[in-house]
This record gives sequence, C-alpha cells and structure tokens, in this order.
Amino acid sequence: MKVYLGGEAEVKILENVVVKTRIPKRYRIKELDRELRLRRTKMEAKIISAARRAGVPTPIVLDVEEDTIVMERIYGEAVKDVMSKDVSREVGRMAAKLHRAGIIHGDITPMNLILSNSRIYFVDFGLAFFDNKVEPMGVDVHVYFESLKASFENWERLRDAFIEGYLAEGGSEEVIERAKEIEERGRYVERVSMG
Repeated sequence: MKVYLGGEAEVKILENVVVKTRIPKRYRIKELDRELRLRRTKMEAKIISAARRAGVPTPIVLDVEEDTIVMERIYGEAVKDVMSKDVSREVGRMAAKLHRAGIIHGDITPMNLILSNSRIYFVDFGLAFFDNKVEPMGVDVHVYFESLKASFENWERLRDAFIEGYLAEGGSEEVIERAKEIEERGRYVERVSMG
C-alpha cells in the first residue's frame, strides 16, 4: 500500500482500489469543516462520474461515504513519464470533452493523467467544478500549458498538439485565446513586479 498526503486529502493506493479521504482542517470550526468535506467529497464523485459519461476515461467510483471516495485503481504510467505530441493531442481531446460537458478539472497536469491501455485517464478531480464560462476553461488550459512549460523542453510542440486535439474535438477557439490572454496577464504582473 502506498499513501500520499496532499493539502486536501490522504490517498491510499491499494491493490485494486484507491481510497481518497479528505483531511479535517483544524483551523476551521468543526461542524463547518465536516460539512465542507462531505459536500466536496460528494461533488468530486459526481464530477468524476459526469466526466466518464462525457467520454473521458476516469476511475470508476465504487463507493462514497462521508468524506471518503473509493474508486477503481488505474494501472498505467504517469503521463509525465511518457509525454509525446500524440499524448498531448489526446489530452487536448479529452479536455475539450470535459469542457463541452461543463466540467472544469482545475488541475490538468501530467501528474494527474495516467496512460493505460492506450487511453489517457484523468484523475484527481479534487479541484474540479461545473462551469460553462470561458474564463475557467481558459484557466484549465493555461494550467496545463504552464505544467508543460515547467516540465518539458519541447513544451511548445506539446502545447500545439494539445490545441490541435482540443479544437478537433470541438473545444472552443475562444478558450484557447483566453488561455493565451491569461498567460499575458501573468507576464504583465511579472514585468510590473520586477519593475
């Protein structure tokens, strides 16, 4: 068994399942903390299932109880270890499916993607939410682009492959343009702060 402790949850990887339990926050009022953890856990499970119905490979949610989700374990390789233009193009296709279904993943990075049996599985929907607006979709895409930039020398080709897949699957050109605007906003803040 492997155990990972993140900012929001403890994730136990067992032989055939993954158990994700949201961690209580001591700084919150106990009743409020419990309510938030329960609500976020239910929402995450709901979004995982909605993504799957939209045609995006995700783990199957097996059980949801209180602040814990039990889901199928996906065996495969982290996309960060097998990244290529073809893989990034497929990530773009799947991101477009999420967005067309009104789902914002919130953390599309190579660490949250698993290649298994020639399919890209999206995992860790802990920051996900439902929204149909261009801005959060643009942020979703921007997060992916930034993760490419931080991890791969050929990030521009990987970004272009993502865009190709995203648009081919019916993703909005407006979302891609917004992701570029968001990057420019960051550059502006960076230039201003460096003065």
